[in-house]
Amino acid sequence: MSHSLYISTTESGSGKVLLSLGMIHMLLRETANVNFFRPIIRDPAKRRLGEGDGLHGDEDIELILGTFGLQQTYEESYGLISHQMNDLMGQNRVNDALEIIITKFKALEQRGGFIVCEGSDYLGEGSAFEFDLNQEIAKSLGCPILVLGKADGRTVNDALHPVQIAVDTYRSHGCQVVAVVLNQADPGDVAAMQTALGERFGESGYVLAVIPYDRRLNSPRVKDIAQQLQAEVLYGHHQLERLATNFLVAAMEMQHALAWLKDDSLIITPGDRGDVIVGMLQAHQSSNYPNIAGLLLSTGFEPESAIAKLIEGLPDSVPILSVKADTYTTVSQVKDIRSPFRSDNPDKIQLGLYTFERYVDMARLAEQISLVRPQDPTPRMFNHTLMEQARSQPQHIVLPESSDPRILKAAAVLRSQRLVRLTLLGQRETIERVLQHQGIQLDLNDVAMINSADSDRLDDYAQTFYQLRQHKGATLDIAHDYMLDATYYGTMMVYCGDADGMVSGATHTTQHTIRPALQLIKTQANVSLVSSIFLMYLADRVAIYGDCAVNPNPNAEQLADIAIASADTAQAFGIEPRVALLSYSSGDSAQGDDVDKVRRAAQIARDRRPDLKLEGPIQYDAAVDAAVAAQKLPGSTVAGEATVLVFPDLNTGNNTYKAVQRETGAIAIGPILQGLKKPVNDLSRGCTVDDIVNTVLITAIQAQAVAPQ
Repeated sequence: MSHSLYISTTESGSGKVLLSLGMIHMLLRETANVNFFRPIIRDPAKRRLGEGDGLHGDEDIELILGTFGLQQTYEESYGLISHQMNDLMGQNRVNDALEIIITKFKALEQRGGFIVCEGSDYLGEGSAFEFDLNQEIAKSLGCPILVLGKADGRTVNDALHPVQIAVDTYRSHGCQVVAVVLNQADPGDVAAMQTALGERFGESGYVLAVIPYDRRLNSPRVKDIAQQLQAEVLYGHHQLERLATNFLVAAMEMQHALAWLKDDSLIITPGDRGDVIVGMLQAHQSSNYPNIAGLLLSTGFEPESAIAKLIEGLPDSVPILSVKADTYTTVSQVKDIRSPFRSDNPDKIQLGLYTFERYVDMARLAEQISLVRPQDPTPRMFNHTLMEQARSQPQHIVLPESSDPRILKAAAVLRSQRLVRLTLLGQRETIERVLQHQGIQLDLNDVAMINSADSDRLDDYAQTFYQLRQHKGATLDIAHDYMLDATYYGTMMVYCGDADGMVSGATHTTQHTIRPALQLIKTQANVSLVSSIFLMYLADRVAIYGDCAVNPNPNAEQLADIAIASADTAQAFGIEPRVALLSYSSGDSAQGDDVDKVRRAAQIARDRRPDLKLEGPIQYDAAVDAAVAAQKLPGSTVAGEATVLVFPDLNTGNNTYKAVQRETGAIAIGPILQGLKKPVNDLSRGCTVDDIVNTVLITAIQAQAVAPQ
């Protein structure tokens, strides 16, 4: 059984790091023990202005370690630096070089798990020799091989020719090829290239894939341009993540320049061309012209004071950069701008991962290279599981707070990866304005948008609200007013089956999110109360903490309800529920009202759900530490390996989750509500885009669990 894969390219610029990202992303779903190795890396380069001090390490190693947090050091991630390899080669010590590479590879291999090995860059003059060296390294390491070719701008035959040579050479040297991938193909040629791959290699059993060229993966951010040109950022510091997919030199009159304008263009113009600066900013604001990525002002001139005052008065300016070089030099430098994957560009990484998953048959690739079986879920494995589970049965989630940029950024992520279906509540004009000002790439044709005041369901919803709440004094007029509130409207969508779940709270209080759900959706038939859990992404596992947000002081029966609901939530998320009801004492070692409440709750839960692995009362250390558990509760099926930790009251739970979060760096996702007939979940008003994405995924999985089968 192989536990490694060697990614070998036929030439430079093939995009092998995309394959490395995709492979590691795939592998981490199966095992926490994944490593990355490069036999030969380039010499360190001096960092550019704005990139920190010292020298650059290898870009791919820094990217992989930074993105996935693999448990290895930088020094463990490569065999030799280029100059070391050249020195050894100059002394005719090829075998010594290979020995060093093999020794470092084997040291990494001793850790177990899977190693993704990425070949060299083909940046020197001896490409043929370098290919032979990669072949020798792969053979020496015993890695099966993925051959990656570059199709950029080539005919089918021209793209396949070097790939065929590479495959034949590897096979002739006794290497096992498991996959052949063509990258950067013209989208119109993908089908023809896939057919040609099948004709040439179909009988071999290789995994065959063609990945089309995507301008977004090859376009720099304005931030990258500023760093690589050492440009001064004059305006738009918060918009530097914008992609520049086109470049326009605006040296002509403004009315002529507008005719050349394309979406996400970086406008290059001398800094004293105030007419171009003002005109392009106005075009960006106009619905009749494309959005621009920013302006790059050459010759060292900065906008005159009157124009600067105008720019400073804009609500949210696109980035405006300034360089001292003349326009011709600036254009030449811009043409050489590189746009590598970097760990500080998560949007590009996510797009790359999505592209890999879309065009590479991961199931067959996994089978070909004999992946190790899954171990206990790590946070990253768990997160991958969430995404896959959500994608397997996409649910319809309503987001009432569509004017918040974080919500729209999260919506863009969710839809770009086809994880859920979305409805945004609010006015289209407002949403469009936020998207434009923030540079968020969300296709509004890909989501539903509803303004409750104009909705054709408004009267029906008001009537339903009236019927549900008339016993509380609601009139039809009052019901109508409630339905103009986005949170109530979204909750009614869920109640009526027009949406599967709702996520809110980025700009509203927890009470404003939960109250409509309690009034309209109500609790499940066998549940006495709504409770909450936090998903705690610890260093090596995911744990569930409940209830840390909703119920201040539950009694024994309520605590049992919380324990059972939390166990069911764990099961729904693919976590084996081993439930610990926490107290200040373990087992029968203490008496008192507080510990007796937990003891009664544990017994109630056992009586109601004898199938659950459950322990209580138990102290936190005995619940999670095997050594302590062996002393305090020997023989327990929960002690030492609890996955669901139920706190006796809100005071204890809320403080504990925050302490763990702060002191260990754990990520806390939640609160996730449980016990409702249909899922509604709350966000913290300080939530990040990742928090929103994760909460929507969790809501979708909860919706899957209650959906009619």
